[in-house]
Amino acid sequence: MNACYGVLGSRVCRFFDQRLSAAITLRGHQLLTETAAYIESEFCHVVIYGDTDSVFVWLGDEWSGEEPSDYGEQLAVKINAWLTQELKHRYAVDSALEIQFESEFSRFLMPRMRHSEKGSKKRYAGVKKTCDGEELVFKGLESVRSDWTPLAKNIQYELYNRVFNGQPWQAYLQEQVARVYNGEVDEQLLYQRRLRRPLDEYQVSNPPHVKAARKLKDYLVSRELPSALERGDSIEYWITVNGPEPRAARRSLIDYQHYIDKQVRPVADTLLPFLGTEFEHLVTRQGDLFN
Repeated sequence: MNACYGVLGSRVCRFFDQRLSAAITLRGHQLLTETAAYIESEFCHVVIYGDTDSVFVWLGDEWSGEEPSDYGEQLAVKINAWLTQELKHRYAVDSALEIQFESEFSRFLMPRMRHSEKGSKKRYAGVKKTCDGEELVFKGLESVRSDWTPLAKNIQYELYNRVFNGQPWQAYLQEQVARVYNGEVDEQLLYQRRLRRPLDEYQVSNPPHVKAARKLKDYLVSRELPSALERGDSIEYWITVNGPEPRAARRSLIDYQHYIDKQVRPVADTLLPFLGTEFEHLVTRQGDLFN
């Protein structure tokens, strides 16, 4: 159905019809909403999240029943039986739906949406049980996105790992901020983006990596080196006090405050509200005037 949604919702498709693509998303939402309600009413579990194709069930801190993974398998069987019965009763059709148990998390956190108490869609981190033990996984957060620096990814992984395992984390975060200001992690501050088209074709948009690419081209031309930058070429650059500058031709000081505000702070802010503190209280260079 997801594949059908993509095709039927595209204007280049012969069978394009927004009513059909909308019907798919609405029906999927209905199925998940009703499944969540069934789980909560029938088994008294809290469904903490449901996206386009899954539901996350919290068994509670005091769970003392059977092994969660075994229970998850049994829960899936019961949900499928209920779905089969409901579809036969309501629509007189045989169910082609099947929900499967996928993962068990011993620790789980879903960052909130801005100005809301609701979880942010398809963004979470957790400690997942595996055949070899446990694994820290991220979905939709900075550590799995290509437009974030190695610094942000490293800090996020280590920060979550420490919090999930009950290890000290405040000093670590403060140390990383200090290292940024001291110029000790400059290599981890490099952005890396690819050109989606030849450089000369960027006429209207002028994002940071394109600005850096143009400066790189000028640098190469001035040294009579090959300067053609094509689609797919990777551009490494820093944000400096004078804007984006390529790695090969940086002339200005790195804007460390930019990296604190745009890389470190967003990573920390997904977690710190759950720990009862704020970024400024931990890492500000000046003391709180009201303390």
